[in-house]
Amino acid sequence: MPDTARPTVLFVCVHNAGRSQMAAAFLTHLAGDRVEVRSAGSTPADAVNPSVVAAMAEVGIDISAETPKVLTVEAVRASDVVITMGCGDTCPVFPGKRYLDWQLPDPAGQGVDAVRPIRDEIEERIHTLIAEITVP
Repeated sequence: MPDTARPTVLFVCVHNAGRSQMAAAFLTHLAGDRVEVRSAGSTPADAVNPSVVAAMAEVGIDISAETPKVLTVEAVRASDVVITMGCGDTCPVFPGKRYLDWQLPDPAGQGVDAVRPIRDEIEERIHTLIAEITVP
């Protein structure tokens, strides 16, 4: 990644209602304007999972106004790092991009108690990602 450019990260999961929303929110919260953040889903849901919204509120991050977005080829093309979380083969692959696949449980249909460990794992991974992609 260029030292002078602000990296762009795209988080992708199937419904863009849980894991990718949490990851995008943590990266935005923790990296601020050092990183451009996007999220999308291969088959977006109608709304963000309410248990995910509640779990993020517990750590002081409000994602209640977020809406699931559809994955586009343009979003992938415009990103430096693409992190998939169960999107399978639906995510387009372009040369020169960094692709990571984070194997995380799907919070769909789960209560807040089940979402908390997923949220905490995502936060740990985001801290590592920030250290890897940003200029101090």
